[in-house]
Amino acid sequence: MRIKIFTVGGTIDKVYFDSKSKYEVGEPKVEQILREANINLEYECESILKKDSLDMTDEDRQLIFDKIESDKHKYIVVTHGTDTIIQTAKKLMSIPNKVIVLTGAIEPARSKTSDAPFNIGSAVAAVQLLPAGAYIAINGRIFKPNKVKKDVKLNRFEET
Repeated sequence: MRIKIFTVGGTIDKVYFDSKSKYEVGEPKVEQILREANINLEYECESILKKDSLDMTDEDRQLIFDKIESDKHKYIVVTHGTDTIIQTAKKLMSIPNKVIVLTGAIEPARSKTSDAPFNIGSAVAAVQLLPAGAYIAINGRIFKPNKVKKDVKLNRFEET
């Protein structure tokens, strides 16, 4: 089993220059996280976009869809910003015969208290176990895209 990991930006890869006001989406951190976790499986990473998910357009989601649909791999993990991860996951639900797991982080992976390593680990485990379809792995849970919402006040995802 070989997992393909696509990165599209979001908080998980943000670099802040001062107290969470000025930032840019930096280089993806997923490979470093997997290396540090001593992951014992084959994977490859590809960066599609470096965008805050609030800046994502329908054209960006179509680009993500097209990349995943045409990719030869069956097992796909996508790192994505949490603000519009649900929209992208819903778009990907119609791709047949692939297991697609999206994940992100509330705090940047560069932060000592980031949830990124846990969420990436959850996504990598989930993609190996779930049947074909699109899912979101975050906050220690696996959600179906049409049965989840983000509680902005509590900074977590919940089933609807």
